[in-house]
Amino acid sequence: MPVLMPEPQNTLLGKDTVYSDRYNPNLLQPIARKLGRDAIGDHRFRGVDIWRLYEFSWLNMQGLPQTAIIELTVPATTKFIIESKSLKLYAGSYAMTRLSSQEEVSNRISRDLSERLEGPVQVKLYRINEYHDSLQSMPGFSLDDLVLDKSEDIQTYETEPAYLIFAPNCKTLISKKTFSTTLFRSLCPVTGQPDLAAITINYEGQPIDPKGLLKYLVSYRCHRGFHEQCVEQIFHDLRKAFNPLSLEVYACFTRRGGIDINPFRSSWRDIPEEFIREKRQ
Repeated sequence: MPVLMPEPQNTLLGKDTVYSDRYNPNLLQPIARKLGRDAIGDHRFRGVDIWRLYEFSWLNMQGLPQTAIIELTVPATTKFIIESKSLKLYAGSYAMTRLSSQEEVSNRISRDLSERLEGPVQVKLYRINEYHDSLQSMPGFSLDDLVLDKSEDIQTYETEPAYLIFAPNCKTLISKKTFSTTLFRSLCPVTGQPDLAAITINYEGQPIDPKGLLKYLVSYRCHRGFHEQCVEQIFHDLRKAFNPLSLEVYACFTRRGGIDINPFRSSWRDIPEEFIREKRQ
């Protein structure tokens, strides 16, 4: 049975908006994480959400525009997430705001987000010529290379955990494997707009059927859920189906409105070994 996330109420998504270019922290709109977690029936998650803002600008004290790429690290333990359009509007409100230094900018953003999300948000500000993060492919065995035969035709496009099965006729007791796909798509729970992502899964446990995993991930194609909820539902379904020794799910969603969102969930750590920036980001 699919798990449907309730539509958040009173968000700015899909609505006509007046864009402010003067600093206004009240534009930030928190959404409770429990909306997605209550729908899944699971609140046991470790990890972090990595947000990148590629369109950020303010004025220095002489009125000269300054530009930067902002990287936000939001622990999965915060009570709230931030609604993405409200973050874009908040970022835009710096455009005609004079600030004395990069440190003042990052401190102000950290303070505003930490207060509204009820948890510590780390902010890194990179001047454009200082940002050397390179694009890369998702690590591991690519599920995209699998070929399905006629008997494996996909008919379900709304979260189907029944696709998750152990590898048949496998004599290996424990397998440590990394899987990846670039075929993931879900839908915004408010506007219905498509969200595309690359996903990598680190798994250790009894070997699983890769074709079943691929079909399961493809079954999100018409699922409505925020990025964080989708990743937590994948993590929950894998944990429930396989009871692995260790598990991690990392999704790199393509940017919208100059922002990309990258949720990471793990059974044993809070931060991934490296922050991935996938080729389409």
